[in-house]
Amino acid sequence: MKDGRITVRFSAELRRRLKDAAQRNGMRESEIVRKAVERQFAAEDGEMTAYERAEKAGLIGAIQRLSPGPIRFRPASCQRSH
Repeated sequence: MKDGRITVRFSAELRRRLKDAAQRNGMRESEIVRKAVERQFAAEDGEMTAYERAEKAGLIGAIQRLSPGPIRFRPASCQRSH
């Protein structure tokens, strides 16, 4: 089945943000819009996958530090027993 085409009107600000996001993520604008619509329908259906939920939360492709202190690694043989 051939994909359909629709026309969507955006405000100048939303259009700019879409264009910036497409360039930043190396995607086409249509792909970003398509994924957003798919996520919306999945959320409405309550069938969002764990990956989609993590992606929506900004956890995919990013590492977040939970501690402000320095990162220290010790070999497992040096770990203290509790």
